[in-house]
Amino acid sequence: MFMNAEPKLRVLVVDDEPDVTELLDYRLQQAGYSVKTLNDPLHFVSTVRDFAPDLFIFDIMMPELTGLQLARMVRGDPKVKHLPILLLTARNEAEDRVKGLETGADDYLAKPFDVRELLLRVQRLLERSRAKDEPNEPHRIQIAGLIIDDQQHELLMDGNPVTLTATEFRLLKLLMARKGRVQTREHLLVSVWRYDAEIETRTVDTHIRRVREKLGSYADLIETIRGVGYRFIDPDRPAQS
Repeated sequence: MFMNAEPKLRVLVVDDEPDVTELLDYRLQQAGYSVKTLNDPLHFVSTVRDFAPDLFIFDIMMPELTGLQLARMVRGDPKVKHLPILLLTARNEAEDRVKGLETGADDYLAKPFDVRELLLRVQRLLERSRAKDEPNEPHRIQIAGLIIDDQQHELLMDGNPVTLTATEFRLLKLLMARKGRVQTREHLLVSVWRYDAEIETRTVDTHIRRVREKLGSYADLIETIRGVGYRFIDPDRPAQS
């Protein structure tokens, strides 16, 4: 599909339902991916080392290890923490979605799902993960003691590296690149997540909160515009009321 002569991108699927893993194995391979499936999450660590995936798909509700626990393991491993994670959940309640996003997952999909939608989300997550350049935006942005470097894919705070998920990095980079300009929640969803505005806007608030926690003393540079969205403050200018 979009692979051509390039090496196949690798997708690791962990779900305790064999029917689900068999379906995804077949359809993802049809779409041009290299796929590895697991029904037992206890084999996850060794499989990641041997398979070297580019994207993870985790079912949330599994015995022994849940998808949320696996997501936390990924985000705690320096070698794979930057890779995108798609969560599958049997429930579509807002609380479950927020919990998933708070673990560092990039996207979620409720069961039963449309395979075509899943394939589209996988493609978009991988495209964003592999994208190197954004037109009309600098590769390296410095504001106060924060430096975000797109080419190195790192954030430095007072010279010290700060760990961000792929989604957190895109969100912060966009806000810093457009400092002083208000970004609505709907615009952030479209620009960062590439979704239509009808997707849950609470997703944005969850990620903003996580980014602020990681920015420490610089958290106040992300200003909340009540009822609208967010703005990254230019510290060289007075804050607008």
